[in-house]
Amino acid sequence: MSARKRTPTHETPGAGAEAGARGERVEPARAARDLRRRPVPVIFERGAPGRTGYSLPASDVPDVPLDAIVPPAYRRAQPAALPEVSELDVVRHYTALSHRNFSVDEGFYPLGSCTMKYNPKINEDAARQPGFARLHPYAPEELVQGALQLLWELERDMAEITGMDRVTFQPAAGAHGELTALLMISRYFEEKGERRTTVVVPDSAHGTNPASAALAGYKVVEVPSDRRGNIDLEALRAVLTPDVAVLMFTNPNTLGLFEEQITEVARAVHNVGAQLYLDGANCNAILGITRPGDQGFDALHLNLHKTFTTPHGGGGPGAGAVGVKAHLVPYLPVPTVERDGQRFLLDGDRPKSIGKVRAFYGNFGNLVRAYTYLRTMGAAGLREAAEIAVLNANYLLSRLREHYDLPYDRVCKHEFVLSGRRQRDRYRVTTKDMAKRLLDYGFHAPTIYFPLIVEEAIMIEPTETESLQTLDAFAEAMIAIAREAEADPELVRTAPHETPVGRLDEVTAARKPNLRWRPET
Repeated sequence: MSARKRTPTHETPGAGAEAGARGERVEPARAARDLRRRPVPVIFERGAPGRTGYSLPASDVPDVPLDAIVPPAYRRAQPAALPEVSELDVVRHYTALSHRNFSVDEGFYPLGSCTMKYNPKINEDAARQPGFARLHPYAPEELVQGALQLLWELERDMAEITGMDRVTFQPAAGAHGELTALLMISRYFEEKGERRTTVVVPDSAHGTNPASAALAGYKVVEVPSDRRGNIDLEALRAVLTPDVAVLMFTNPNTLGLFEEQITEVARAVHNVGAQLYLDGANCNAILGITRPGDQGFDALHLNLHKTFTTPHGGGGPGAGAVGVKAHLVPYLPVPTVERDGQRFLLDGDRPKSIGKVRAFYGNFGNLVRAYTYLRTMGAAGLREAAEIAVLNANYLLSRLREHYDLPYDRVCKHEFVLSGRRQRDRYRVTTKDMAKRLLDYGFHAPTIYFPLIVEEAIMIEPTETESLQTLDAFAEAMIAIAREAEADPELVRTAPHETPVGRLDEVTAARKPNLRWRPET
């Protein structure tokens, strides 16, 4: 049977997956498929010599000779080879490209560890308010009191949510937040006259954890997980020497499991005078339910672009807020936002600070979005979001557990990790093959081959913003693919079949991209 005959419809979520699993002939939505397949010419091929995309009024200031601005030695001998296009050409070009891309506004993004949930459009409206969007970063304090008040209130909210004492919003993303916290902890030990050289990370850690530790000048020591997916407590105690500065820890961890021994972990770390740091990428699961500060963490970062619905990835920039307990507050980056009566101000006079880690005060537009989300949700809404995220993940897990291997058979939090080991060993169908096949069903593939401690890992996070209908459609597609792997493995091995391009040589595509449009193909 051909691949096309086994491809589900994109028109009614779920129906196509069921039919595909039965082997019936169900075509994808023709318009959507054709739109994605339609060749898009490069921008140069849309233009023509002399065409322009703007018109400006006559200048109302005296002309200045170009030589007075840019010396001839620094100017091009020939004009740059830029496309000559009209405004309409530009609009159509980028609109066409946008239709080739997959986004959370179009479909489900079950990316474990990344929390690709819906970003409410009210956040965008708030961030685009002229009083926020048009602020100059060097504006005097007296002219930006509203912005400073927002930052001051957002900091207090985030401190309350996490159980920390102060928060900085300077870091541009989560990994930048990790580095910022490590630099603060280094300064803390330096002030105490202690030279600690080692950072401990679990074997399930995000890759940014050991990378940030190495960048901060530390040696990295890895600790294994136990059979239930927790950190191996005895192995941890064995490496906790006076040289250890930090345990970088994720809770819930990257297996989607809450650390059952977190209080014992905190006690062991603090018994040797080290600090406990939380990678806050998974805080989606715990908002309003438990606070890292109450679990014993000394510092953490929050991915506002994961947990607090600000743009993520290419739609960024992100925001990696860092919260700390009182003993680390003196080392916060400058400036901090303070309040003097009814006046808000930026305090740069902090002699123990690690200094600035980013220009100005973080990605302000994203902070406005996060503030809007908090004000929209309220305390009860944040807790409900976490509860639904956990419920959704456990619902999907219950539907898929019979069809894939489950390395850690426990109640999960906001995400879970399956394994395609069964399909690989029995039918020579890999996790990568099944992820490619899922594209034919109209879904973005989940995270695969991470965490590294799970063979053929399939890491799924449904988030709290997806409906039961979407979850069922995704589950049916995953079940259908598991059945295809058994009945027609070649179909899955050669997927995808209904995307603009088929299976690519990914290494060559990444290193030697061919962006030229060839109509004959």
